[in-house]
Amino acid sequence: MRLPRRLTASVAASALVVTALAACDSDSEASGKTDVVIGADLASGSAVDAAYARALQLRVEQVNASGQLGNYNLVLRIQDNKADPTSSLRNISTMGDDASVAAIVSGVCSECAVAAAKTINDKRVPTIALAPADEISTPVESRRYLFKLGPNAADSAAALTAELVRTNTKSVALLYSDDLYGKGGRSHMVKDLAKANIEVTNQLPVKPTATDVTQTVGTLTDTEPDALVVWTGADQATLAATSAKVAKYKGRVYFDAAAAGDLFLPQEAAAATNNTTMVFTQILAIDDVIATTPAKAARKQWFRDYTSRYGSYSGAASFGADAISLIADAVAKAGTNRQRIRDILETSQTDGLSGPIRLTPDNHSGLMPQALTLLVARSGRWRLLS
Repeated sequence: MRLPRRLTASVAASALVVTALAACDSDSEASGKTDVVIGADLASGSAVDAAYARALQLRVEQVNASGQLGNYNLVLRIQDNKADPTSSLRNISTMGDDASVAAIVSGVCSECAVAAAKTINDKRVPTIALAPADEISTPVESRRYLFKLGPNAADSAAALTAELVRTNTKSVALLYSDDLYGKGGRSHMVKDLAKANIEVTNQLPVKPTATDVTQTVGTLTDTEPDALVVWTGADQATLAATSAKVAKYKGRVYFDAAAAGDLFLPQEAAAATNNTTMVFTQILAIDDVIATTPAKAARKQWFRDYTSRYGSYSGAASFGADAISLIADAVAKAGTNRQRIRDILETSQTDGLSGPIRLTPDNHSGLMPQALTLLVARSGRWRLLS
Protein backbone atom coordinates (compact mmCIF):
# COMPACT_ATOMS: atom_id res chain seq x y z
CA MET A 1 0.00 0.00 0.00
CA ARG A 2 2.93 2.31 -0.57
CA LEU A 3 2.46 5.51 -2.50
CA PRO A 4 4.26 5.65 -5.84
CA ARG A 5 7.68 7.24 -5.24
CA ARG A 6 7.21 10.40 -7.30
CA LEU A 7 3.76 11.07 -5.90
CA THR A 8 4.97 10.45 -2.36
CA ALA A 9 7.70 13.01 -2.82
CA SER A 10 5.22 15.62 -4.04
CA VAL A 11 2.74 14.94 -1.26
CA ALA A 12 5.01 15.12 1.78
CA ALA A 13 8.15 13.57 3.17
CA SER A 14 7.96 9.93 2.13
CA ALA A 15 8.73 8.68 5.62
CA LEU A 16 5.78 10.62 7.01
CA VAL A 17 3.30 9.26 4.46
CA VAL A 18 4.52 5.67 4.56
CA THR A 19 4.55 5.78 8.37
CA ALA A 20 0.99 7.08 8.37
CA LEU A 21 -0.15 4.23 6.15
CA ALA A 22 1.76 1.68 8.19
CA ALA A 23 0.16 3.05 11.32
CA CYS A 24 -3.29 2.46 9.83
CA ASP A 25 -2.41 -1.17 9.14
CA SER A 26 -0.85 -1.59 12.58
CA ASP A 27 -3.82 -0.05 14.35
CA SER A 28 -6.31 -2.23 12.48
CA GLU A 29 -4.34 -5.40 13.27
CA ALA A 30 -4.03 -4.50 16.95
CA SER A 31 -7.68 -3.61 17.36
CA GLY A 32 -9.08 -6.39 15.22
CA LYS A 33 -10.74 -3.89 12.89
CA THR A 34 -11.51 -4.65 9.25
CA ASP A 35 -9.60 -2.61 6.69
CA VAL A 36 -11.72 -0.83 4.09
CA VAL A 37 -9.61 0.34 1.17
CA ILE A 38 -10.32 3.59 -0.66
CA GLY A 39 -8.48 3.64 -3.96
CA ALA A 40 -7.19 6.92 -5.36
CA ASP A 41 -6.32 7.45 -9.03
CA LEU A 42 -4.05 10.50 -9.14
CA ALA A 43 -1.31 12.00 -11.31
CA SER A 44 2.14 12.25 -9.77
CA GLY A 45 3.07 15.35 -11.78
CA SER A 46 -0.04 17.36 -10.90
CA ALA A 47 0.06 19.99 -8.16
CA VAL A 48 -3.71 19.69 -7.79
CA ASP A 49 -3.56 15.91 -7.40
CA ALA A 50 -0.73 16.34 -4.87
CA ALA A 51 -3.12 18.53 -2.85
CA TYR A 52 -5.82 15.89 -3.22
CA ALA A 53 -3.45 13.20 -1.98
CA ARG A 54 -2.58 15.27 1.08
CA ALA A 55 -6.23 15.93 1.83
CA LEU A 56 -7.29 12.31 1.32
CA GLN A 57 -4.58 11.03 3.68
CA LEU A 58 -5.31 13.61 6.37
CA ARG A 59 -9.06 13.03 6.22
CA VAL A 60 -8.64 9.24 6.36
CA GLU A 61 -6.56 9.64 9.51
CA GLN A 62 -9.14 11.96 11.04
CA VAL A 63 -12.02 9.59 10.29
CA ASN A 64 -10.15 6.62 11.76
CA ALA A 65 -9.22 8.60 14.88
CA SER A 66 -12.84 9.68 15.38
CA GLY A 67 -14.07 6.11 15.86
CA GLN A 68 -17.14 6.83 13.74
CA LEU A 69 -16.65 3.66 11.68
CA GLY A 70 -16.79 1.24 14.58
CA ASN A 71 -15.05 -1.97 13.53
CA TYR A 72 -13.93 -0.57 10.17
CA ASN A 73 -10.61 1.13 9.46
CA LEU A 74 -10.05 3.20 6.30
CA VAL A 75 -6.88 2.59 4.30
CA LEU A 76 -5.87 4.83 1.40
CA ARG A 77 -4.25 3.24 -1.65
CA ILE A 78 -2.91 5.68 -4.26
CA GLN A 79 -2.09 4.74 -7.86
CA ASP A 80 -0.31 7.04 -10.32
CA ASN A 81 -2.23 7.61 -13.57
CA LYS A 82 0.40 10.00 -15.05
CA ALA A 83 -2.53 12.16 -16.24
CA ASP A 84 -3.01 9.55 -18.97
CA PRO A 85 -6.51 8.12 -19.60
CA THR A 86 -5.09 4.71 -20.57
CA SER A 87 -3.07 4.42 -17.36
CA SER A 88 -6.04 5.69 -15.37
CA LEU A 89 -8.33 3.10 -16.92
CA ARG A 90 -5.85 0.37 -16.03
CA ASN A 91 -5.63 1.58 -12.43
CA ILE A 92 -9.39 1.83 -12.01
CA SER A 93 -9.98 -1.56 -13.60
CA THR A 94 -7.45 -3.16 -11.26
CA MET A 95 -8.97 -1.49 -8.21
CA GLY A 96 -12.42 -2.43 -9.39
CA ASP A 97 -11.40 -6.10 -9.49
CA ASP A 98 -10.06 -5.93 -5.92
CA ALA A 99 -12.83 -6.85 -3.48
CA SER A 100 -11.07 -4.99 -0.65
CA VAL A 101 -11.58 -1.67 -2.47
CA ALA A 102 -14.92 -0.26 -1.35
CA ALA A 103 -14.75 2.96 -3.39
CA ILE A 104 -12.44 5.06 -5.56
CA VAL A 105 -11.57 8.75 -5.64
CA SER A 106 -10.19 10.03 -8.96
CA GLY A 107 -8.22 13.23 -9.43
CA VAL A 108 -8.12 16.33 -11.58
CA CYS A 109 -7.93 14.61 -15.00
CA SER A 110 -11.40 14.97 -16.52
CA GLU A 111 -10.54 12.94 -19.60
CA CYS A 112 -9.42 10.09 -17.32
CA ALA A 113 -12.69 9.94 -15.40
CA VAL A 114 -14.82 10.18 -18.54
CA ALA A 115 -12.83 7.43 -20.29
CA ALA A 116 -13.25 5.16 -17.26
CA ALA A 117 -16.99 5.76 -16.80
CA LYS A 118 -18.09 2.52 -18.49
CA THR A 119 -15.51 0.45 -16.60
CA ILE A 120 -16.61 2.06 -13.32
CA ASN A 121 -20.19 1.04 -14.06
CA ASP A 122 -19.23 -2.44 -15.28
CA LYS A 123 -17.11 -3.10 -12.18
CA ARG A 124 -19.80 -1.55 -9.99
CA VAL A 125 -17.28 0.35 -7.92
CA PRO A 126 -18.55 3.64 -6.44
CA THR A 127 -16.27 6.44 -7.63
CA ILE A 128 -16.12 10.12 -6.72
CA ALA A 129 -14.29 12.19 -9.32
CA LEU A 130 -12.64 15.45 -8.29
CA ALA A 131 -12.21 16.59 -11.91
CA PRO A 132 -14.30 19.51 -13.18
CA ALA A 133 -15.79 18.57 -16.59
CA ASP A 134 -19.58 18.30 -16.97
CA GLU A 135 -19.22 15.01 -18.84
CA ILE A 136 -18.10 13.24 -15.66
CA SER A 137 -21.59 13.23 -14.20
CA THR A 138 -23.68 13.41 -17.36
CA PRO A 139 -25.57 11.70 -18.82
CA VAL A 140 -26.51 10.30 -15.42
CA GLU A 141 -28.03 7.18 -17.03
CA SER A 142 -24.53 5.96 -17.90
CA ARG A 143 -22.89 7.30 -14.73
CA ARG A 144 -24.71 5.26 -12.10
CA TYR A 145 -21.54 4.53 -10.10
CA LEU A 146 -19.74 7.78 -10.95
CA PHE A 147 -20.17 10.97 -8.92
CA LYS A 148 -18.53 14.40 -9.08
CA LEU A 149 -17.42 16.89 -6.44
CA GLY A 150 -16.27 20.37 -7.33
CA PRO A 151 -17.57 23.51 -9.02
CA ASN A 152 -19.77 23.01 -12.08
CA ALA A 153 -18.99 25.01 -15.21
CA ALA A 154 -22.55 26.31 -15.51
CA ASP A 155 -22.52 27.60 -11.93
CA SER A 156 -19.10 29.24 -12.34
CA ALA A 157 -20.19 30.90 -15.58
CA ALA A 158 -23.39 32.19 -13.98
CA ALA A 159 -21.49 33.66 -11.02
CA LEU A 160 -18.88 35.32 -13.24
CA THR A 161 -21.50 36.73 -15.59
CA ALA A 162 -23.53 38.15 -12.69
CA GLU A 163 -20.41 39.94 -11.44
CA LEU A 164 -19.64 41.25 -14.93
CA VAL A 165 -23.17 42.63 -15.14
CA ARG A 166 -22.85 44.18 -11.68
CA THR A 167 -19.66 45.97 -12.70
CA ASN A 168 -21.31 47.24 -15.91
CA THR A 169 -18.92 45.32 -18.16
CA LYS A 170 -19.66 45.78 -21.87
CA SER A 171 -17.03 43.54 -23.49
CA VAL A 172 -15.05 40.44 -22.59
CA ALA A 173 -12.17 38.44 -24.05
CA LEU A 174 -12.00 34.78 -23.08
CA LEU A 175 -8.96 32.52 -22.59
CA TYR A 176 -9.81 28.85 -22.02
CA SER A 177 -7.94 25.57 -21.75
CA ASP A 178 -8.23 23.30 -24.76
CA ASP A 179 -9.70 20.34 -22.87
CA LEU A 180 -13.10 19.00 -21.80
CA TYR A 181 -13.53 21.44 -18.94
CA GLY A 182 -12.22 24.51 -20.76
CA LYS A 183 -14.40 23.88 -23.80
CA GLY A 184 -17.43 23.30 -21.62
CA GLY A 185 -16.73 26.45 -19.67
CA ARG A 186 -16.32 28.47 -22.87
CA SER A 187 -19.71 27.22 -24.08
CA HIS A 188 -21.49 28.15 -20.84
CA MET A 189 -19.70 31.48 -20.62
CA VAL A 190 -20.47 32.54 -24.20
CA LYS A 191 -24.16 31.68 -23.77
CA ASP A 192 -24.46 33.57 -20.49
CA LEU A 193 -22.62 36.60 -21.86
CA ALA A 194 -24.91 36.69 -24.88
CA LYS A 195 -27.97 36.68 -22.62
CA ALA A 196 -26.44 39.56 -20.67
CA ASN A 197 -25.71 41.50 -23.88
CA ILE A 198 -21.98 41.49 -23.15
CA GLU A 199 -19.82 41.38 -26.27
CA VAL A 200 -17.15 38.71 -26.63
CA THR A 201 -14.33 40.48 -28.47
CA ASN A 202 -12.27 37.30 -28.93
CA GLN A 203 -11.99 33.80 -27.49
CA LEU A 204 -8.88 31.67 -27.75
CA PRO A 205 -7.83 28.23 -26.46
CA VAL A 206 -4.52 27.32 -24.88
CA LYS A 207 -3.10 23.85 -24.49
CA PRO A 208 -3.38 22.65 -20.87
CA THR A 209 0.35 21.93 -20.83
CA ALA A 210 1.43 25.32 -22.25
CA THR A 211 3.96 27.17 -20.12
CA ASP A 212 3.91 30.39 -22.14
CA VAL A 213 0.62 32.14 -22.92
CA THR A 214 2.08 35.55 -23.69
CA GLN A 215 1.18 35.64 -27.39
CA THR A 216 -2.35 34.33 -26.88
CA VAL A 217 -3.07 36.76 -24.07
CA GLY A 218 -1.60 39.60 -26.12
CA THR A 219 -3.94 38.76 -29.00
CA LEU A 220 -6.90 38.83 -26.62
CA THR A 221 -5.97 42.09 -24.90
CA ASP A 222 -5.32 43.76 -28.27
CA THR A 223 -9.10 43.77 -28.70
CA GLU A 224 -9.24 46.11 -25.67
CA PRO A 225 -12.04 44.34 -23.76
CA ASP A 226 -13.35 45.68 -20.46
CA ALA A 227 -12.53 42.32 -18.89
CA LEU A 228 -10.35 39.29 -19.53
CA VAL A 229 -11.92 36.03 -18.33
CA VAL A 230 -9.47 33.18 -17.79
CA TRP A 231 -10.84 29.63 -17.77
CA THR A 232 -7.71 27.54 -17.07
CA GLY A 233 -5.84 25.83 -14.24
CA ALA A 234 -4.07 27.80 -11.52
CA ASP A 235 -0.59 27.97 -13.06
CA GLN A 236 -1.84 29.12 -16.46
CA ALA A 237 -4.23 31.60 -14.89
CA THR A 238 -1.33 33.20 -13.03
CA LEU A 239 0.68 33.26 -16.25
CA ALA A 240 -2.25 34.89 -18.04
CA ALA A 241 -2.54 37.66 -15.44
CA THR A 242 1.21 38.27 -15.61
CA SER A 243 1.12 38.34 -19.42
CA ALA A 244 -1.78 40.80 -19.38
CA LYS A 245 0.19 43.15 -17.12
CA VAL A 246 3.23 42.89 -19.39
CA ALA A 247 0.93 43.80 -22.30
CA LYS A 248 -0.11 46.88 -20.30
CA TYR A 249 -3.70 45.71 -20.22
CA LYS A 250 -5.79 48.10 -18.10
CA GLY A 251 -9.03 46.12 -17.85
CA ARG A 252 -10.19 43.76 -15.11
CA VAL A 253 -9.16 40.10 -14.91
CA TYR A 254 -11.44 37.27 -13.79
CA PHE A 255 -10.58 33.65 -12.99
CA ASP A 256 -12.85 30.62 -13.15
CA ALA A 257 -12.93 28.19 -10.19
CA ALA A 258 -10.41 25.85 -11.84
CA ALA A 259 -7.79 28.57 -11.32
CA ALA A 260 -7.91 28.12 -7.55
CA GLY A 261 -4.55 26.96 -6.29
CA ASP A 262 -2.72 27.81 -3.08
CA LEU A 263 -3.88 30.35 -0.54
CA PHE A 264 -0.86 32.52 -1.33
CA LEU A 265 -0.18 33.46 -4.93
CA PRO A 266 3.41 33.15 -6.24
CA GLN A 267 5.42 36.11 -4.98
CA GLU A 268 6.57 37.05 -8.47
CA ALA A 269 2.94 37.23 -9.62
CA ALA A 270 1.48 39.09 -6.63
CA ALA A 271 1.48 42.51 -8.32
CA ALA A 272 0.10 41.16 -11.62
CA THR A 273 -2.78 39.32 -9.93
CA ASN A 274 -3.69 42.11 -7.51
CA ASN A 275 -7.46 42.85 -7.68
CA THR A 276 -8.09 39.78 -9.85
CA THR A 277 -11.52 38.31 -9.10
CA MET A 278 -12.08 34.55 -8.88
CA VAL A 279 -15.20 32.47 -8.38
CA PHE A 280 -14.61 29.71 -5.80
CA THR A 281 -15.72 28.47 -2.40
CA GLN A 282 -15.10 30.37 0.85
CA ILE A 283 -12.30 28.04 1.98
CA LEU A 284 -9.47 30.07 0.38
CA ALA A 285 -10.61 33.12 2.35
CA ILE A 286 -11.73 31.32 5.48
CA ASP A 287 -9.94 33.86 7.69
CA ASP A 288 -12.57 36.37 6.54
CA VAL A 289 -15.44 34.06 7.52
CA ILE A 290 -17.07 34.26 10.96
CA ALA A 291 -17.91 30.82 12.36
CA THR A 292 -21.62 31.43 12.88
CA THR A 293 -22.62 27.81 12.08
CA PRO A 294 -21.16 24.37 12.86
CA ALA A 295 -20.33 23.95 9.16
CA LYS A 296 -18.31 27.18 9.06
CA ALA A 297 -16.53 26.21 12.27
CA ALA A 298 -15.68 22.82 10.73
CA ARG A 299 -14.23 24.54 7.65
CA LYS A 300 -12.05 26.77 9.80
CA GLN A 301 -10.83 23.72 11.74
CA TRP A 302 -10.09 21.79 8.54
CA PHE A 303 -8.15 24.76 7.19
CA ARG A 304 -6.07 24.87 10.38
CA ASP A 305 -5.50 21.11 10.40
CA TYR A 306 -4.37 21.02 6.76
CA THR A 307 -2.15 24.09 7.13
CA SER A 308 -0.63 22.75 10.33
CA ARG A 309 0.22 19.44 8.62
CA TYR A 310 1.45 20.74 5.27
CA GLY A 311 2.53 24.34 5.85
CA SER A 312 0.09 26.05 3.49
CA TYR A 313 -3.38 25.54 2.06
CA SER A 314 -4.57 24.47 -1.39
CA GLY A 315 -8.06 25.33 -2.59
CA ALA A 316 -8.55 21.83 -3.96
CA ALA A 317 -8.08 20.16 -0.57
CA SER A 318 -11.63 20.54 0.69
CA PHE A 319 -13.05 18.54 -2.22
CA GLY A 320 -10.77 15.60 -1.43
CA ALA A 321 -11.73 15.75 2.24
CA ASP A 322 -15.43 15.86 1.39
CA ALA A 323 -15.04 12.81 -0.87
CA ILE A 324 -13.56 10.82 2.03
CA SER A 325 -16.30 12.03 4.37
CA LEU A 326 -19.05 10.96 1.97
CA ILE A 327 -17.51 7.53 1.51
CA ALA A 328 -16.92 7.14 5.25
CA ASP A 329 -20.54 7.99 6.03
CA ALA A 330 -21.63 5.34 3.53
CA VAL A 331 -19.23 2.74 4.95
CA ALA A 332 -20.57 3.43 8.44
CA LYS A 333 -24.03 2.42 7.21
CA ALA A 334 -23.24 -0.16 4.54
CA GLY A 335 -19.90 -1.66 5.46
CA THR A 336 -18.05 -2.82 2.35
CA ASN A 337 -21.15 -3.46 0.24
CA ARG A 338 -20.45 -1.47 -2.94
CA GLN A 339 -24.05 -1.45 -4.13
CA ARG A 340 -25.27 -0.01 -0.83
CA ILE A 341 -22.40 2.49 -0.73
CA ARG A 342 -23.43 3.65 -4.20
CA ASP A 343 -27.07 3.95 -3.16
CA ILE A 344 -26.17 5.97 -0.06
CA LEU A 345 -23.86 8.28 -2.04
CA GLU A 346 -26.65 8.92 -4.54
CA THR A 347 -28.87 10.43 -1.85
CA SER A 348 -26.19 12.16 0.24
CA GLN A 349 -26.92 15.60 1.63
CA THR A 350 -24.41 17.41 3.79
CA ASP A 351 -22.98 20.83 4.52
CA GLY A 352 -19.43 19.88 3.64
CA LEU A 353 -16.05 21.53 3.96
CA SER A 354 -16.48 22.83 0.40
CA GLY A 355 -20.06 23.98 0.98
CA PRO A 356 -23.53 22.45 0.63
CA ILE A 357 -23.48 19.09 -1.19
CA ARG A 358 -26.62 17.44 -2.54
CA LEU A 359 -26.57 14.26 -4.63
CA THR A 360 -29.72 12.77 -6.15
CA PRO A 361 -30.54 10.00 -8.65
CA ASP A 362 -30.97 12.73 -11.28
CA ASN A 363 -27.88 14.75 -10.33
CA HIS A 364 -24.53 13.10 -9.64
CA SER A 365 -22.64 16.40 -9.37
CA GLY A 366 -23.02 17.32 -5.73
CA LEU A 367 -21.61 20.79 -5.08
CA MET A 368 -24.46 23.29 -4.93
CA PRO A 369 -24.27 26.71 -6.63
CA GLN A 370 -24.63 28.32 -3.19
CA ALA A 371 -21.15 27.01 -2.32
CA LEU A 372 -19.58 29.48 -4.75
CA THR A 373 -18.64 33.02 -3.89
CA LEU A 374 -16.34 35.70 -5.27
CA LEU A 375 -12.78 36.13 -4.04
CA VAL A 376 -10.31 38.89 -4.82
CA ALA A 377 -6.51 38.79 -4.82
CA ARG A 378 -5.03 41.32 -2.43
CA SER A 379 -1.34 41.52 -1.52
CA GLY A 380 -0.64 38.04 -2.86
CA ARG A 381 -3.48 36.11 -1.22
CA TRP A 382 -7.21 35.51 -1.68
CA ARG A 383 -9.83 37.45 0.25
CA LEU A 384 -13.62 37.57 0.18
CA LEU A 385 -14.88 40.16 -2.29
CA SER A 386 -16.83 42.72 -0.31
